[in-house]
Amino acid sequence: MADVFAAPPQPRVPVRGGGEFPIHRIYCVGRNFAEHAREMGAAAPASAAERGHPVFFLKPADAATVDEAVPYPPGTAELHHEVELVVALGRDAGPGVLDPADAHALVFGYSVGLDLTRRDLQSAAKAKGLPWDTGKAFDCAAPLGAIVPAAQTGELGARALSLEVNGALRQRGSLADLIWNVPEILHELSRLYALRAGDLVFMGTPAGVGPLRVGDRFRARLDGVVERSGRIVAGA
Repeated sequence: MADVFAAPPQPRVPVRGGGEFPIHRIYCVGRNFAEHAREMGAAAPASAAERGHPVFFLKPADAATVDEAVPYPPGTAELHHEVELVVALGRDAGPGVLDPADAHALVFGYSVGLDLTRRDLQSAAKAKGLPWDTGKAFDCAAPLGAIVPAAQTGELGARALSLEVNGALRQRGSLADLIWNVPEILHELSRLYALRAGDLVFMGTPAGVGPLRVGDRFRARLDGVVERSGRIVAGA
């Protein structure tokens, strides 16, 4: 049966070395760095035994953008940056809950991205106990760099994430400080969703989130792996 209108193209991200990565879903992890949890007014676990379960939310696949110019979104006066490790899955998970020991076999590669947030909308929704999708899920809300195959990155270990805005360092954090690491996050996601090739997982942000304004230039880095630079422009 024919489509009643032309289907939009599937969102894709370039892969270092050639090819493109077709995006299925974008999962995001909230409060995965203790200092960021505290700066947002949330309690951070003091030990692994106190972690409970991670906080997840989603962005639409077409929120991803690799364009240098990132438009300031409508409906907000408080756009915030959150720099994050991005994990790209290249295989479907099997049925049932994923064993953390098997998680790395699903990983195609890594990148760095920004979880852009309409903080005023998110804060207002949280204050009323309402969902805060409008604060996180909007056009161009997930700028990210090229995906680097895991075979080229090696073990990420304690590599650092950082973000500069207009040449000034805003955020910096070590991946060693993640509350839940990549295998643990993929395990927890598999309890709730069927993980597929094409999924992206934004792993959470270190402390130092703050505003972006029209004209600002940013540079996000996963040290020794990949960078993503861009600028905030006036929205349409």
